[in-house]
Amino acid sequence: MTATRLRTLLALAGLVTAVTWWLMRMTVGRGASTPPEVPWLVVAVELVIAAVVLALGWAVRQYQQGRRPSLSPLRAARTAVLAKASCYTGALLVGWYGGQALSLLTDADVPGNPSRAGAAAVAALGAAVLAAVGLLVEHFCQVPPADGEAERRPEPDADPTAG
Repeated sequence: MTATRLRTLLALAGLVTAVTWWLMRMTVGRGASTPPEVPWLVVAVELVIAAVVLALGWAVRQYQQGRRPSLSPLRAARTAVLAKASCYTGALLVGWYGGQALSLLTDADVPGNPSRAGAAAVAALGAAVLAAVGLLVEHFCQVPPADGEAERRPEPDADPTAG
């Protein structure tokens, strides 16, 4: 499993933001009502999930540093998968709530939209924390190369046919 790139997450969040903004502009323009205010529970759940992922990742980090006597390889693998899922879920939610906030801010003269936009922006911030924790825990779960393995790998810029 390869490490998640920050650039990929930013592109995903940007794409989802644009699509959400466009869809909301189209539906509201056709007479649909704006979405209700994002409940504070959304942000709380995002932060609780981020804390759980961080706690699981911290256990893996402690094991790799020799401060924890044992850790199931299956648990470490599951933690890595959970971290990757947190990255992508956070990026998707940043886009979803960010698009809502942008759409509501463009119609700030409508009563109630500024507070709804603020709540969506706070939810987007919570999702960004979830994605950041996922990236951090993914880094915690990387297995260091074996002693001789780093020497056997060709340099990225080296020509493999040169001998």
